[in-house]
Amino acid sequence: MEIRAVVGHITEQETPAIALGLFEGTEIPLAGTAGELDAALNGELGSVIADGDFKGKINETLVLYTHDWLPAKRLILVGLGKPEEVTLNVIREASATTAQKARSLGLSTLHTVVFGEDVEGISRELSTSAAAEAVAEGALLGLYRFTELKTQDENHRADPEQLVIVISGENDLAAMQEALNRGQIVAESTMLARDLVNRPANVATPSHLAKVAQEIATETGTVCKILEKPALKELGMHLFLSVNQGGNEPARMIVLEHNAGVPDLPTVVLVGKGITFDTGGISLKPSRGMEAMKGDMGGAAAVLGALRAVALLNLPLHVVGLAPVTDNMPDAQATKPGDVVKSLNGLTVEIINTDAEGRLILADALTYAGEFQPDAVFDVATLTGGRIVALGDHAAAVMGDQGLIDRLVAAGEATKERVWPMPLFKEYGKQIESDVADLKNVGGRAASSITAAYFLSKFVPDGIKWAHIDIAGLGIRDKSDPYVPKGATGFGVRLFVEALRRWDA
Repeated sequence: MEIRAVVGHITEQETPAIALGLFEGTEIPLAGTAGELDAALNGELGSVIADGDFKGKINETLVLYTHDWLPAKRLILVGLGKPEEVTLNVIREASATTAQKARSLGLSTLHTVVFGEDVEGISRELSTSAAAEAVAEGALLGLYRFTELKTQDENHRADPEQLVIVISGENDLAAMQEALNRGQIVAESTMLARDLVNRPANVATPSHLAKVAQEIATETGTVCKILEKPALKELGMHLFLSVNQGGNEPARMIVLEHNAGVPDLPTVVLVGKGITFDTGGISLKPSRGMEAMKGDMGGAAAVLGALRAVALLNLPLHVVGLAPVTDNMPDAQATKPGDVVKSLNGLTVEIINTDAEGRLILADALTYAGEFQPDAVFDVATLTGGRIVALGDHAAAVMGDQGLIDRLVAAGEATKERVWPMPLFKEYGKQIESDVADLKNVGGRAASSITAAYFLSKFVPDGIKWAHIDIAGLGIRDKSDPYVPKGATGFGVRLFVEALRRWDA
């Protein structure tokens, strides 16, 4: 969908529909743009509000036909809720809801103003620029559908081809278009991550993810390097390779670099778990729901999407994305419970449960991250069912350096990809002590998310700030929100991009 800004007035647009966001409790007579539209519609807008047909509740919609009183054929009303409670997320949801309504009506074009731009006491998060980004982001994310493998879809309606944002000032046009472009970049990068997670494991293989990374590099000018199995073996990534032993396709380490070789920039490394399908290995999972394990590479997908956005936004940072990718399969060569394997940093690990494989590939990747001498390392992974038990559907778990946690919490509030901290007390380390090796890869059911993170902490190079984000259960959803449809969510892309955009804040 093309998203562009034009100078004009919303009442003068000749278009299939214009959209207007209204707050709950909007008073009659209407003021501002709403008042002008009401006057043009001979009081009909005020009447539907006064009669209670439209209350302005969040994501409520109503379509009014203009009967040639306006050049636009329709007026789509969308509720923004209470004005004192408006946030960027409210604006994203309103934009998504409006775009979906336009699609259901079969409209090719939709014109709108920036939702919430007239809210008093605008904060940094609710600047007109940020609100415009949210409008673009919400519309695209709300229209997202995964249809590339469907050959028949009788109920399919095409997406609108254009979203046009109408502004009043010529001097603001370039800045507004830049804001819309930023929102589009972030949304499209999130949708890329969604596509990767939605694709089945016979499509989204390790080689497929490597190919996508190379395509991102070509599109964005980032540097891409793929470490193949012989190189991984020579480096000593034996934990990573132990997970790959039962699979048919060789493991790969994807390396994407934004601003590679540019001096005097802070270096941030993003590491994403890339298990393209997780059977559990020899510790085989139950068959019920196993098809969702195609999404166990949600961390890697988030890192690839984030690197695309970071590069296209040209953020003034040196950002490295690392994605260790492999499946976890059982066969005669697969790692067995009780095997001991040496890691890249030299620690030996007793593998008690081969279904705790994500931490094994991340361990070697975190050690490898030290090669870039980073100022900070983040890892993101669909790691433990314990996160779901602890935090449910509404926040990822985060552990590690407090300063990095604070950055993620702030970015999560802005994007609604929220994170919530958990402790990493040294006492949790007792649970992963092994009788035959330096560590074991599981510490029992108690505090399982924490002990998994504590395990990872042992592989972060000394002196490097690190934070771990557990997104288990958040990468694929079985229900829809306005801009997060059922299926893959792309969780982590917008969180990372927002945190990196605020790096100097």
